[in-house]
Amino acid sequence: MLILLPPSETKRAGGSGPALDVAGLALPELAAQREAVLAALEELSRDAAAAARVLKLGATQLGEVEVNARVRSAPTMPAIDRYTGVLYDALGAASLGGWSRRWLGAHVLIQSAHLGPVGALDLVPAYRLAASAALPGVPPLRRLWADAVTAALATRAPSVVVDLRSEAYAALGPVPASLPSVFVRVVTDGADGTARALNHFNKHAKGTLLRALAEDRPRIGSLAALRRWARAAGWTLRDGAPGEWQLVVA
Repeated sequence: MLILLPPSETKRAGGSGPALDVAGLALPELAAQREAVLAALEELSRDAAAAARVLKLGATQLGEVEVNARVRSAPTMPAIDRYTGVLYDALGAASLGGWSRRWLGAHVLIQSAHLGPVGALDLVPAYRLAASAALPGVPPLRRLWADAVTAALATRAPSVVVDLRSEAYAALGPVPASLPSVFVRVVTDGADGTARALNHFNKHAKGTLLRALAEDRPRIGSLAALRRWARAAGWTLRDGAPGEWQLVVA
């Protein structure tokens, strides 16, 4: 099973790992795209005013320009620890035991805008770049990443793909049609029985679900097996639109 996560705009600073090793990241066939984005970020950082416009930075966020300028030399930490925010706080990866963290490393990719999908335990630096940003000197990120990521996922050929990304980040790397997959939306049922999509609790529920998986470390070889595990663990996963499941929360 492969689980795809979105990144988060908020990240922990610093780290104790060595500088970024592009060749050591998951899906090494994406090296050319990664190098192109890193070079564009470094070049953009030479002009603080232009970087602020492209990255949509406010006056109190201008330090992010320097963060991007040092993206190749800055200290690193595991991607699953780098990101903060609702989903990652609910996951609480730092408080998981060693076996659970290794399970995340084997089963989770995080779809970043600057490095594409990276493994949960891949060592990555801090950075600032959103999926919607238009970097000078490279194609739009969706065009840069989409086909290459789809091909890389097809080569990895997991038995099943669970897509917990937002739509913006899913567009950066569509799951190949050849792979059994499901896109998960978090909903709650209204008094009239109508399913209503959630925002804040969408991220919280996804993080909590992933933590439950990491703690149980089930062997999941099919969508049916995932649904059986969820039912036994007290989660409600039901059919939604074609290719989608609804994760129902109260």
